Amino acid sequence: MSVQQDDQAPTSAPKQEGAASFRPARARSERSKQRPATGRPLTAWAGRSLLGLASHTPLSWLHGLGSGLGRLGARLPLQEVRATRINLELCFPELPAAERSRLARASLGQTAAMLLELGHFWMRPVEQILARVVEVRGLEHFEHAMARGRGVICAAPHLGAWELASVWIGARTKVTTMYRPPRVRELEDLYTEARSRSGSKLVPADAGGVRAVFQALERGELTVLLPDQDPGRGAGVFVPFFGVSANTSTLLPRIASRSGAAVVVSFMERLPRAAGYRLHVLPGSEEIGCGDLERGARAMNRDIEACVRLVPDQYLWSYKRFKSTPPGGTKRYPADA
Repeated sequence: MSVQQDDQAPTSAPKQEGAASFRPARARSERSKQRPATGRPLTAWAGRSLLGLASHTPLSWLHGLGSGLGRLGARLPLQEVRATRINLELCFPELPAAERSRLARASLGQTAAMLLELGHFWMRPVEQILARVVEVRGLEHFEHAMARGRGVICAAPHLGAWELASVWIGARTKVTTMYRPPRVRELEDLYTEARSRSGSKLVPADAGGVRAVFQALERGELTVLLPDQDPGRGAGVFVPFFGVSANTSTLLPRIASRSGAAVVVSFMERLPRAAGYRLHVLPGSEEIGCGDLERGARAMNRDIEACVRLVPDQYLWSYKRFKSTPPGGTKRYPADA
């Protein structure tokens, strides 16, 4: 469950930002693939019930269950398991096969824990879940960026407990975040209320949402953007991520360039044995907002990679990050061949 941003940029070498126009919509081929929200009352009821049950279950139990599900799932022929193994083989070719297998099991367990703990983050009182954050590292980078007065863009990759990171940030400053409605229409109220209850303002991931982000930055506020999603065919630029050519969104570099906002990178580490969470805030590279979209995207991916290497098992390796390939490239996932 993640907030997604839309972006359009040529897949070939990008133009310099100077006179480039900002086009927030997806490429036409990608827009046509998007599935509209549909009415699924039984699915919504089941989802709410499971979240409610999880919200009353101790986190230590949920994380233990997630670890067990990760070990079990690693033995099953699931597409998420295949994607995890392929991604780790692409990104960590230097690791022995046995070590990559261990990392895959740990990653799948962390992904299961992330899903199971959503009930706490979405339904428990805000003050209770914020009390779970036992340490903050790099807070000075966040404070320095805010003190510049030109707004702050927080790049929040799919690493650790990103839902909790959004709650923590929203409770401390004004935040504007773009989102796309869930595919189950009856869950949208729960989805938006859960993500806005600490003070975050949610805006749709469209041209109006992009305008709202620029307006928030002009007021010296903060916006959270997810930087590590494949924007789809006909959008983004191909730049390295762990040494692998990855179709990368240029939305964040575009906004940073045009607004002059500072960039920080943040993620919420899930501590062992349900001991709480540790927030990490790192300064973003100045090059992200340099105006050259390819250079900016390269710098952004380097910053994300540095974060992932701190807790590699907590990254969402089950996501097909390398699904899009450069022209003439070989499909990386068997189901896509």
